[in-house]
Amino acid sequence: MLALWLYALYSCAGHCATAPAHERAAPPVAAAAAAVASSARLRARPELYYYDSASENNNNNNDNNAESAGEMERGASALSSLASGAGFRRLPQALIIGVKKGGTRALLEFLRVHPDVRAVGAEPHFFDRNYQNGLQWYRDLMPKTLEGQITMEKTPSYFVTREAPARIYAMSRDTKLIVVVRDPVTRAISDYTQTLSKKPDIPSFESLTFKNRTTGLIDTSWSAIQIGIYAKHLDNWLQYFPMRQILFVSGERLISDPAGELGRVQDFLGLKRIITDKHFYFNQTKGFPCLKKAEGSSKPHCLGKTKGRTHPNIDPEVVQRLRDFYRPFNMKFYQMTGHNFGWD
Repeated sequence: MLALWLYALYSCAGHCATAPAHERAAPPVAAAAAAVASSARLRARPELYYYDSASENNNNNNDNNAESAGEMERGASALSSLASGAGFRRLPQALIIGVKKGGTRALLEFLRVHPDVRAVGAEPHFFDRNYQNGLQWYRDLMPKTLEGQITMEKTPSYFVTREAPARIYAMSRDTKLIVVVRDPVTRAISDYTQTLSKKPDIPSFESLTFKNRTTGLIDTSWSAIQIGIYAKHLDNWLQYFPMRQILFVSGERLISDPAGELGRVQDFLGLKRIITDKHFYFNQTKGFPCLKKAEGSSKPHCLGKTKGRTHPNIDPEVVQRLRDFYRPFNMKFYQMTGHNFGWD
């Protein structure tokens, strides 16, 4: 019996040492890291998520070296990173796509008060100017988020960029889109005011508005005018996204009732209504609502000095011509969205 036992022992030693890697138990740390990654139960498509840790380099590469010290070190790093709240970098699930001078900056700043919203501060301009840089470049711009948080960015020029809908659809057909719209006449004047502050020698608003002042023909090639033809731009987006995935925020109500508009936005994004009246106060000097406490601060916060500029005086006849020009486009836009914004 002793001889048989010794023979079995020596035979097993030789066989077990050469067992295939896939039959061995995974190293405890590496297995735990893999479990963390696989049990994230993320709400959007898996390819939209990126774990910000060197441990992800071992994806689909757990071969005979899986038990190496380096592999275990990366697994430990992954667990440590997650435990410290570093979280994930992910492509945005929601975008504020327009419109310029509509109130997009205010909306983004207000939304960032919500604990479940993380957003890029600067405008990435990925889907209009930087698309050639690729999705990895875009994702690297995003803030790290934890499970349950929404990643967002805002670039108002997307709404008027013909290629943007197809590009965003290619990233994720489930992307939620937010458009802040404003009376197109007031928006055009605000747009001009911003340009005037940077280039004081530009022609007058009146001269830029018309191709021919005598005939009253509006120059729709001027971007300040063209942006406000909302129905035309929306047609392009509806070729890719259903209306249920697009929320239109009133730029006027964002000023007069910020909590009300933010309530609609939070519902649209599937967020708990945390941002309420208690977060705002009205700044009489600027004529805008301000936050009592901004993101990451205990102090009140108003938008910068570039917001709320005084508009130049525009000839009332020119303003009326513009109102007449935009009216049919506004009517179509109201019909498309099912909402009368009251600009006429």
